[in-house]
Amino acid sequence: MQMATDTDIREALRHVLDPEIGVNIVDLGLVYRIEVDGARARIVMTMTNPACPLADYLKDLVTSAIRQHVPDVVDVDIDLEWEPPWDPDMMSDEARQQLGEGKR
Repeated sequence: MQMATDTDIREALRHVLDPEIGVNIVDLGLVYRIEVDGARARIVMTMTNPACPLADYLKDLVTSAIRQHVPDVVDVDIDLEWEPPWDPDMMSDEARQQLGEGKR
């Protein structure tokens, strides 16, 4: 059996859309770090705003997406970090195009 990689996790997280913006959390730049150790994954991420009322909901979506798309991962730990604070400059070109902002 092949072990899950951070790329596997990143691809799974592309299925998680920010409910307010409608863009996946990877392209939004909300995922800061992915660590995989055997059947355990640790996701270090942020929200677009520290006062985001949907933080717990988004964490549940992250866990569900990983379990659905990367069945080798059994334990999912999600840590929220606020430094550096999220900034629209962290978005990928794909996210900018989706939001109609074009390239920067």
